[in-house]
Amino acid sequence: MGPETAAPVAVLGAGSWGTALAVQFARGGRSVRLWGRDNAQLTALAAARCNERYLPGVAFPESLEMRADLAAALAGARDVLVVVPSHALRALLTLLAPHLGPGQQIAWATKGFEADVLGAERPVAVLSGPTFAREVGLGLPTLMTIASQDLDYAHQLAQDLTSANFRAYTSGDIIGVEIGGAVKNALAVGAGLCDGLGFGANTRIALITRGLREMTRLGVALGARAETFMGLAGLGDLVLTCTDDQSRNRRFGLLLATGLTPAQALQRIGQAVEGYAAARAIRAVAARAGVEMPLCEMGYRVLFEGLPAREAVRSLMSRPIRAEAE
Repeated sequence: MGPETAAPVAVLGAGSWGTALAVQFARGGRSVRLWGRDNAQLTALAAARCNERYLPGVAFPESLEMRADLAAALAGARDVLVVVPSHALRALLTLLAPHLGPGQQIAWATKGFEADVLGAERPVAVLSGPTFAREVGLGLPTLMTIASQDLDYAHQLAQDLTSANFRAYTSGDIIGVEIGGAVKNALAVGAGLCDGLGFGANTRIALITRGLREMTRLGVALGARAETFMGLAGLGDLVLTCTDDQSRNRRFGLLLATGLTPAQALQRIGQAVEGYAAARAIRAVAARAGVEMPLCEMGYRVLFEGLPAREAVRSLMSRPIRAEAE
């Protein structure tokens, strides 16, 4: 079934990333229904034919429609893409499960650890990689990874999303792609904090390099493939998020460096900062797996225990000498 005759895609989540992916599917020729919890917002999107709040300047293709009713958004859709903040993912998947019909396939582009709440076996995929919503919306050249244990499904989604300026690669490593997406957000908060405190380029690249090692160590312990973390969903997304101020996680760290509390910095950002919640989740997952993650541990202590950032750096620099590969 070609894109011109394919069943609609339902995109659940009308923030910046959900809107960008809805636009990208529509550019590829799919009929798209964009759903969100805020009916007034959806009415405004339908009237303006763009998302001025979250993705200004990006016009909606004709095949992109807004649907305020979840059942109506899902009716007849072959693919369901969930794009909500990580803290809302489990609740939406739970809400969604009883509405899914036979043959409907689900994917999510949320950076977190939630899964296995759909209640029935069906094709599942995860979309991740070094992608800023604004640049996808503007049609700038972009690469991403689509992971699924059903490689035919991953390939189908990759074909549907790929266009002249957007290319998707496939992977069978859902665990690795999810872990990469979650851990890089927490590390990006640390990168912003270090840069805000004037620690310099050496510190930033040390955090990225050793952070990649921690990410890989956790992933392998949980059953992921080490090579996943050297690709788009690992190293690529980590470098992007740690080095560009389009990243809300990096900007959150920069604000913390000015002396704002986490609550004040979150309020200033005004959108979800995934790295804040991820720091707590990563600590819990690493403890259960018995994996040492000193950078992520110090990030947690700075965010949730009030440890001064400079003291955290001193603690990391005074750790016993060990082999780099450990």
